[in-house]
Amino acid sequence: MKDIPPALEGAVIIESDVYRDEQGFFVETYHAERYLQTEVAKSFVQYNQSRSVRGMIRALDAQRKHPQGKLVRALIGTVFYVVVNIRRCSFRFRRWISVEISAQNFKQVYVPRGFAHGICILSEDAEIAYKCTDYYDTADELRIIWNNPAIGVAWPLADPILSPKDRAARTLAEQFDDLPRFAEVAE
Repeated sequence: MKDIPPALEGAVIIESDVYRDEQGFFVETYHAERYLQTEVAKSFVQYNQSRSVRGMIRALDAQRKHPQGKLVRALIGTVFYVVVNIRRCSFRFRRWISVEISAQNFKQVYVPRGFAHGICILSEDAEIAYKCTDYYDTADELRIIWNNPAIGVAWPLADPILSPKDRAARTLAEQFDDLPRFAEVAE
């Protein structure tokens, strides 16, 4: 496992060693003791999986009062994965990184609490799985519009497929008072 420090403090891109042979492959996707040596959370309480089709963008989402850290990987297909710092007291507020994660490259991304994440599906379809450090609460959801000009994510699509929830998403500025403060989300 090699963690690659991205431009956002706390976010981690993980490249695992993959052992391939004529029968297939083996990859270790989580090892608590090794992950404790990185920025990756110490405990996870929920495990999620989602599937989407090519051209779909799932907007930038997070939790307001109970921010979740997430360890994300692609099980099927290829995903343009985005992480945005929405900690309103952070000097890196609104900065973002992207990484292509896929079933072929086995990259994982750790999204710290207080950061939003979004996906764009590049393959025919894709499935992602992620472990979370806190429980999801529908009433606590924060959804930021995918093309928010104040963030400026360089998505690989200009005209994506959006869910009704993502079409109704608001800008970061419209939700500023709901954003986590840096001190509230320290790991």
